[in-house]
This record gives sequence, structure tokens and C-alpha cells, in this order.
Amino acid sequence: MTDAPPATTPLVALKDIHKTFGAVSALRGVSIDVMPGETFALLGDNAAGKSTLMKVLTGVYQPDRGSIELDGKATAFPTPSASRDQGVEMVYQDFALADNLDVRTNIFLGREPQKNILGPLLRIIDRKKMESETKRVLERLDIPINPRLKVKRLSGGQRQAVAIGRALAFDARLIIMDEPTANLSVAKVDKLIEVTQRLKDLGIAVIIITHRLDEAFAVADRFAVMRQGQVVGRFRVGEVSEAQVAHLISHGTLDDYVDHGSGIPEDRRKIGSTSSMETVDAFSARGTTNGSDS
Repeated sequence: MTDAPPATTPLVALKDIHKTFGAVSALRGVSIDVMPGETFALLGDNAAGKSTLMKVLTGVYQPDRGSIELDGKATAFPTPSASRDQGVEMVYQDFALADNLDVRTNIFLGREPQKNILGPLLRIIDRKKMESETKRVLERLDIPINPRLKVKRLSGGQRQAVAIGRALAFDARLIIMDEPTANLSVAKVDKLIEVTQRLKDLGIAVIIITHRLDEAFAVADRFAVMRQGQVVGRFRVGEVSEAQVAHLISHGTLDDYVDHGSGIPEDRRKIGSTSSMETVDAFSARGTTNGSDS
């Protein structure tokens, strides 16, 4: 029995996305793609356009120009519920949880399962199913939490697990995490890495929005660097150093980068320049093809 060939069609692809707010061009021709089961990091400083791009993907904003593809087919997300229906979920920086409600209610908030009482004329919330499903999704993340605990009693890491569990409860195929370690202690960051790996094992793709390079290098397979509403570089982890990425974030080019012993060969230092409005992929420049960033 031979192994199945690796996936070559991106799970999701955003192509030539433009978005303006009045006179401000928030996104200027941004293109990225994410493969099934891949962890993809979106890097950049504040106001680089990272969150705006993800709000386009989740249906919060509509692009002025450009297209979105899911499984290689053109699609559109006119509302956040439309993106969730297609398996795209977002975990916000503040986790968007209700502190006064318990874990199971937060996971199913707005999408509570119901059961019939005295026939179809009377329906009530099925709390037993909510509790069993909550246990199931948290076990998949290997994070034991009592489903009846109030969220206000949970730590930052536990709150994040609940937010991720909420996505898993509705068969997410892609989970977007906005600055996932912003509200976590140092000890909990390691747990996030474990959770991200577990999502990968489950075949779920992850996009991490972050400005922390150590975080991206620890969990991501590939990453894109954004600056002033454009993608200025795409790389696989290991192709460039953190110092190079930091320089790219601040300058938009590596043309003037001085290597102080990073150990990265010169031919792997491929960049995109905001002056030329072009982006060069490090891995595609070497002639490799893997179906990404096409």
C-alpha cells in the first residue's frame, strides 16, 4: 500500500485582496494561501494589515477587489456566519468569552443544541448534550476543564482552550488565532505550542497573527511578512533568521541587510520590496513547486 500524495490544493487562498477605508489603503494586492493541516504565521508590525486581512477572510469586511478560494473553488463570505458555515473560525485576542457563563454555554453560545419536549411544539436547550460535547472537544485538545465552571474562574490558558474548543465543536477546518500569547503567561506559551501541534495532528489548519517572531518560528510551517498593507516576503521556517525577518518588517526589503553571522546562505535571502511592489518567495525562487503561493 502506497502513501497518498501530499495535498497540492490550498485549503484557502486569498488572491490580490484590496481594501480601503476612505483615503487609507489598508490592503494593497495581498495574496496568501494555507494548505490543509498547515500552521501559517502572518507577521508584521502594528497597522501592517494583518487583522484587516483576516477580517476579510472571516466575512467581517468585504474586499474592494480580489478573490477568495476554498478547496480551489471561488467563494465569498458576505457575513461572519457564512465563513463559519464553511469551517473558518477565529479566536480573538480577548477570546470573546462571557465571564458570567459556564464553559459549556460559552462553547455553544448562539448555537445551542435543542431537544423536543412534548413533541415538536416545545423545544428546550439540551444541556446534557452541551456538556458531553464540551468534554469531547476539550479532550481532543488534551486540556481537562470542568464544563460547568464559570469562565471567570479560568486562567488565561484555559480561556484560550475554551475559545479553541468552541471552534472545534463546529467542525472547524481553519482556525485563526489573533495574537494568541498576548494574554498568556510564559508557562502557558508552551502549552499553546502543544495545542497547535494537536490541531495539526487533527488535520486542522491554523493561521497565527502575531508580531512575536519567536512564537512564529516555534509553531509555524510557513509565514508571510506584511508591511503597509502588502506582503513583502514569504518563507518556510528555517529559510531565514529571526533577525532577517525583523529587518524585513521594519524596512520592507533585505537589500540593505547586513548578515552578522545568521548562517543563512545568500541565495536563501529572497525578499519582496515595497518600492517595486513585488514579492519573491524563497522556496519558489529555488525552483521548487508545492502548490502553495501560486
